[in-house]
Amino acid sequence: MTEPLTAPTRRRAKAPVALISAVALAAAAIGGGTAYAVGTLTGGGHASDSGARNVNGTSVSTGSKGTVAGVAEAVTPSVVEINAKTTAGKSTGSGVIVTSDGEIVTNNHVVSGATSISVRTSDGRTYRAKTVGTDSGKDLALIKLEGASGLRAATLGDSDGVQVGDEVVAIGSPEGLTGTVTSGIVSALDRDVTVSADPGRGQEQGPRGEGGGWPFEFGGQEFNGDTGSSKTTYKALQTDASLNPGNSGGALIDMNGNVIGINSAMYAPSSAASSGDSGSVGLGFAIPVNTVKADLAKLRSGADG
Repeated sequence: MTEPLTAPTRRRAKAPVALISAVALAAAAIGGGTAYAVGTLTGGGHASDSGARNVNGTSVSTGSKGTVAGVAEAVTPSVVEINAKTTAGKSTGSGVIVTSDGEIVTNNHVVSGATSISVRTSDGRTYRAKTVGTDSGKDLALIKLEGASGLRAATLGDSDGVQVGDEVVAIGSPEGLTGTVTSGIVSALDRDVTVSADPGRGQEQGPRGEGGGWPFEFGGQEFNGDTGSSKTTYKALQTDASLNPGNSGGALIDMNGNVIGINSAMYAPSSAASSGDSGSVGLGFAIPVNTVKADLAKLRSGADG
């Protein structure tokens, strides 16, 4: 589904609070995904527990290494747009293809409580999908496309090797604009970001005109609404690559085409968020890809929690 360039006004669920400086910030969840090669599924080049997946990876060509254009060309086919329907409304996010037969990693808050899931690939094909497993404690989910084959799966990198100042590229579907590419650097490591662990709260990013994005906490302060009583905190990579609602579950990528994180949250100025025009100000957060790799076996087992 194609979203208009100018989003309708969203109603904030709660007034924002100040964030250290005079600039008050509100939080908006974003949407996105991640993918990997067979050799990285369990680390150290071991085989996948689900057998050979015919994963071809997303290495950047030699002539394009170190360029945003090269990364975009290599990885965009591995990032999808996700539209989930629930009894509460709709949620739009992104995801990363991790196997050629349609396994996709995304944020739990993108698909939690979904009664139906539709996925659109970069070439315009649309698939139905089902949730395989969720981990609300890490805000991760694994979904599987129906009848898919021959997809290009991305390569999962090593987030332990990421350094502040490393150049990165983000790919996702902000506001339904599929395949949007932005770039920046890694701004900080190990940021404690707190989000709701309540599966019923995942649709606060959806219907347009309601809410302002996925609520979360940082530094003991609450942004973009109430996170609820059930919460979880994870260590995140911080980036100044532009992220907006709909980037959640999308890929944060190094300049060799390796996914190093799953985009999951962002700050927006409180004045913009309160008027419904929330957007990125260069404060985005991503779940490190090593957290994703460590969680894949649990997600594949059909875990729900």
